[in-house]
Amino acid sequence: MKLVTYSKQGTEQLAFLVDNLLYDTNAVNAALPTTMKELLNNWEQLIGTAREAEQQVKAGKSSVQGMPYETATVLAPVPNPTSCRDGYAFRQHVAAARRNRKVDMIAEFDQYPIFYFTNHNAIQGPGEIRCMPDHFQKLDFELESSIVLCKKGRNIKAEEADEYIAGYMIMNDMSARTLQMEEMLLNLGPAKGKDFSTVIGPMLVTPDELEPYKVPAKEGHVGNNYSLKMRCWVNGVLVSEGNTADMDWTYAEIVERCAYGADILPGDVIGSGTVGTGCFLELNGTGLLNDPNYKVQWLQPGDVVEMEIDGLGKLKNTIVAENTDWSILNLKKK
Repeated sequence: MKLVTYSKQGTEQLAFLVDNLLYDTNAVNAALPTTMKELLNNWEQLIGTAREAEQQVKAGKSSVQGMPYETATVLAPVPNPTSCRDGYAFRQHVAAARRNRKVDMIAEFDQYPIFYFTNHNAIQGPGEIRCMPDHFQKLDFELESSIVLCKKGRNIKAEEADEYIAGYMIMNDMSARTLQMEEMLLNLGPAKGKDFSTVIGPMLVTPDELEPYKVPAKEGHVGNNYSLKMRCWVNGVLVSEGNTADMDWTYAEIVERCAYGADILPGDVIGSGTVGTGCFLELNGTGLLNDPNYKVQWLQPGDVVEMEIDGLGKLKNTIVAENTDWSILNLKKK
């Protein structure tokens, strides 16, 4: 299934996406909820009904009229996650960033997957990303995939963890690099460099849709893995390419770590971490390493960021500057 949340008369509405048309879930079958939260909280009881309803639409057996996807105000597929974690699964990205700073690769990367918590109240979908002045001090995108969980669990083994994944989405982990780097000098964070916006969407795609893309996990790892091309454009210029198959740590292994001694919940969102070449921080660093005269690039007001992952759709956002001169960087004590 491909599931979209859109704004219907100012409220969240869950819909099936079929042939570029949106069909309200509860209109196709009154037993289905109107929101993603309700569906995720009752996933095991309702997933069969949802699949049957979607098949009705695909077979032309539903009397419900679809609405063109392009005319809808699309929200994040999971507008109000219970939490949002972001992983660090792509060795290529980590190694390149370390190389560009002329420091050794972290040996612990290959020993266990890590993640950090980001602001689940700053989740958004397609549309405007509103930024404060300090965010524009090296404003960056980060090309990632993400998952949302559909079952409560604790102390889950990686071999069982894929059963807890409802579906997959694109993620843009927006980053204000000056704020991020300043606070991390104190070995805490990232916080203010990340908490203003994390973008997911434009749809949630269930694992069965991705079966044709399935590939083995990397040697020594367990869990589902998919070969999905990843791309990002800024103002129509292709700036990043990668593949989800290059994840060194699988989502199952990341979930295993998340659930150790802690509850995971339906509605938890987890990002993959940045794919290799998937942000300006890495691209600028590599460019300067090879050419001292390389012209660095950061996101600016009015820039359009488009991300596409095979099978997961295209996520489009426009960078907008808030009309203010308020700066927390200027509040630093001397």
